[in-house]
Amino acid sequence: MVSAIEDYALIGDGYSAALVGRDGSIDWLCWPRFDSEACFAALLGTSEHGRWQIAPTSAYHVKRKYREDSLILETTFETESGSVTIIDFMPQKSAIPAVVRLVLGKSGRVAMQTEFILRFGYGRYSPWISRLEDGSIRAIAGPDLVTLRTSVALGVDASRANGIFELAEGDVVPFVLSYSPSHLPLPQSINPLVALAETEAFWKQWIGHYKYPGEWSGAVRRSLITLKALIYTPTGGIVAAPTTSLPECLGGTRNWDYRFCWLRDATLTLMALMNAGYYEEASSWREWLLRAASGRPSELQIMYGLSGERRLTESEISWLPGYENSRPVRIGNAAFEQAQIDVFGEVMDALHQARRGGIGSGESDWDLQRALVQHVAKIWSTPDQGIWEIRSPAEHFTYSKVMAWVAVDRAIKGVESFGFRAPVDQWRTLRNEIHQDVCRNGFNSDIGSFVRSYGSKELDASLLLIGEVGFLPADDPRIKGTVEAVERNLFVDGFLLRYNTEAVDDGLPPGEGAFLACSFWLADAYVLMGRLQDAHRLFGHLLDLRNDVGLLAEQYDVRAKRQVGNFPQAFSHVALVNTAHNLTRRAKPVEQRGDQKVALSAAQ
Repeated sequence: MVSAIEDYALIGDGYSAALVGRDGSIDWLCWPRFDSEACFAALLGTSEHGRWQIAPTSAYHVKRKYREDSLILETTFETESGSVTIIDFMPQKSAIPAVVRLVLGKSGRVAMQTEFILRFGYGRYSPWISRLEDGSIRAIAGPDLVTLRTSVALGVDASRANGIFELAEGDVVPFVLSYSPSHLPLPQSINPLVALAETEAFWKQWIGHYKYPGEWSGAVRRSLITLKALIYTPTGGIVAAPTTSLPECLGGTRNWDYRFCWLRDATLTLMALMNAGYYEEASSWREWLLRAASGRPSELQIMYGLSGERRLTESEISWLPGYENSRPVRIGNAAFEQAQIDVFGEVMDALHQARRGGIGSGESDWDLQRALVQHVAKIWSTPDQGIWEIRSPAEHFTYSKVMAWVAVDRAIKGVESFGFRAPVDQWRTLRNEIHQDVCRNGFNSDIGSFVRSYGSKELDASLLLIGEVGFLPADDPRIKGTVEAVERNLFVDGFLLRYNTEAVDDGLPPGEGAFLACSFWLADAYVLMGRLQDAHRLFGHLLDLRNDVGLLAEQYDVRAKRQVGNFPQAFSHVALVNTAHNLTRRAKPVEQRGDQKVALSAAQ
């Protein structure tokens, strides 16, 4: 039986990642990249779709943690006869992709079992498994080859390998699983203890750059490590999550492939990295963004592949039943073809914030930005699919218009702050035109709030960002009214919905969890308005949702009291970092983005 989403932990190497359950089973792994086909796909099906479990043969209790500030997972099984710890990790900077599992005897004697079921092609294809002369196990199917090396005697048939072994206190049993293209020679073996030491040193050195004196330093460091694990090292692209089709509503159809890079995440991700002192990662993300955005502005997409790939064709996998029967399982994401005007504002804002942070200032980059603004001038008044990628007809979304304003505003700031040449008077006229249009059509005076789309009375969590991006001052009554209206209508059992799926036609059946990043945005809005007690209270509430190893999914099901959606979600952890900085740092992201200051509320 598949585990609850929050019962998984993440391991990764900067190229791919695996999910390890509390039961010692690796139920998800795509090799050799985040977006490759999975060879362990039990997460979206059953054990027969591929998994690798190591666990005691008898009943046990589980405790687990990451080894200090690293991505090295330690799972301890306590049994009546003794205890063992499994150390799981993926070596950093290894010449070959690998998963290392070290089983350590801690006390007494414990009988253990391992079941290795490899299925290529998202659980569809059974490889031919055979034993090599050195005792290792080889699994091959078409272009893919996986090698399993261990001292345990494994029983092998054509589709799986099994073994039973026993550990006493002080015993160490290694397992090393490695991937290589099938047409190449077998990869050399990895010394697991050396790999462990090198991986631990890597993470210690990396997290050592961050000095966070605040109350939530542990949560922030864990979120930064998670974000680092979701960066595709060769290009700097950041995947939204390492999984596909984990449902936003258990048993529902809102199941999407998140193993790609979204432009809408650009600015908040960049600021989280820069404010944490990770300028190398921030620079790599900016460079990825520039490469992805290059070309005709009219062809700018909302999302790209890890290396900037444009074609992300969506298809459905019929042979996987889906997580807890949540169908369909989707590969690829058709949203790449959608029109979303807000991404132009995201790109322009990210490049502006990067330049302010001392990253990039070239004229060639400015030429691209000028072209983007010229295109925004042509399209800002047209309808689009909006930030949430609706699959119903396009609308005039208020947030999309605001971000069109941001695109022009940041271009003007580029001229004013950095001396770039441009038709700035023309741009100021355009900026004013967009601003007046949004205030006239996107604000509903009857409810005292900006609304989801022109002519609507529905609300949307993205409206919380209107003050943060500097469209209006934080003390403007329209901003205060919007925050309060969003609270009244979308705040459910302590968490914020993106919008009311029961009242809005987004092209899908209604029902989803509370979107966690939006709940963090509400805390940020509180900070900007000076409602610091409310911000602290909500932030603490959100921190309580993290699982036992500090990870967050995309959403939270308030009825089932479970995490839902793809996991772990980069945007949730980016939001956590930014909100923590808003609450504890002098340089607050919520002030930086819109060039404004927090004004303390008299009520606080």
